[in-house]
Amino acid sequence: MTRPPSAKTGGARRARIDRSTRETQIALRLALDGRGRAQISTGIRFLDHMLELLAMHGGFDLELRARGDLDVDQHHTVEDAGLALGEAFAQALGDKRGIRRAGYFLMPMDEALALAAVDFSGRPKAVLRLPLRVRRVGDLDAELLPDFFEAFAMAARANLHLRMAYGRNSHHKVEAAFKAFARALRAACERDPRLRGRLPSTKGLL
Repeated sequence: MTRPPSAKTGGARRARIDRSTRETQIALRLALDGRGRAQISTGIRFLDHMLELLAMHGGFDLELRARGDLDVDQHHTVEDAGLALGEAFAQALGDKRGIRRAGYFLMPMDEALALAAVDFSGRPKAVLRLPLRVRRVGDLDAELLPDFFEAFAMAARANLHLRMAYGRNSHHKVEAAFKAFARALRAACERDPRLRGRLPSTKGLL
């Protein structure tokens, strides 16, 4: 059995996910300690843009290629992209030794404000407050945003709390949410020099 990568070893924290179903085919590459580079293609341009923002504000290198049954609707593509991203974070973090584990961020975007908190606790839970009064933001079906974030939380085995506090412009509200999410992830994934490779839990297991 191969031991998962550890923050203690200082090794490259990378993941490779290839997910194929009758509904979607997804190829994803993630480097946690990156430079914010992104190559994204999902067939949904607004989702591409949000994932590009996630990579930049998280400091992650992210490649994601998704082909889904968009002739049916966007649901499978959006949800499976969230699943693959969550699986990638779980894989890249390995045994989670030496990381901060939890992070939060409050992000303004012009008149909009969003807040995010993430804990890689091993207990999946998503609490989302994402009020939007529009059916679409760009070309993205707005009601699928919770599906994306819930899928991420389940696959990453993380607690995720995400809230659009207020805002007028729907684009700004969604963008603030993704930027807050990215910054919270960045804080949670950072190595903590004070832990020196220890597991960030009194239970001895995450």
